Amino acid sequence: MSYKDDENLKDDHQFEAIQKRLGDKDQYSYIGDAVLGGIDGCVTTFAVAAGSMGGGLSVTVIIILGLANLLADGFSMAASNFLSTRSDREEVESARSREETHIERVPWGEKAEVREIFARKGFSGETLDKVVEGITSNRDLWIDTMLTEEHGLHIGKFHPTRAGITTFLAFVLTGLIPLLPFLVLDLPIQEQFILSSVLTGITFLLIGSAKGIILKKPVLKSGLFTLLIGGIAASLAFTVGYAIRILYGL
Repeated sequence: MSYKDDENLKDDHQFEAIQKRLGDKDQYSYIGDAVLGGIDGCVTTFAVAAGSMGGGLSVTVIIILGLANLLADGFSMAASNFLSTRSDREEVESARSREETHIERVPWGEKAEVREIFARKGFSGETLDKVVEGITSNRDLWIDTMLTEEHGLHIGKFHPTRAGITTFLAFVLTGLIPLLPFLVLDLPIQEQFILSSVLTGITFLLIGSAKGIILKKPVLKSGLFTLLIGGIAASLAFTVGYAIRILYGL
């Protein structure tokens, strides 16, 4: 580990940094929604362009299919993320309601569960007694502990609508990029496709690199891996389009 890495590690463990990091854990992160929407949007429309090129279709067809898929798939993906996030929230709310009932009716049984949970973590004797007493003396902490430790749930704030909107916007904004050369440039279709490929490749690299920076992973590796995934999807689409053109003599 270099001196700079060591200093960064020390900074990350200052009291204020620790407070912020632990506080952020309770907040819903939209990074995954944006990254997933961005990658899928770019893959979707570039796959349309690649498949259309392989099938020998016109620019008009590429634009129609591209925009139709952009909006329809973007909405579908956003709706799926909305429903998934809402389902997660409802699961937490349901489990919280059950635990509140259990604590109200059989507090001794719930205390025994807390004791068993932390005994399995290696606590024992007087230390275990203090841990159990500390947790069960605070009703909200008690319930949260049961949700995370017994049910394995994430109890941060869920915002289904925001998650869906984030996914949709990321999908549409990045999904437009492969279509731009076909929409705004009056060039031969082959040149438009080349420009579309370049723009799409750069977009994949940027999305992957941004993900690497956020997750503190190797930036170049993350960018190239995302580019590879997009390239494979486009290659499959082009191959299918070309095969259908040959098969049916289009």
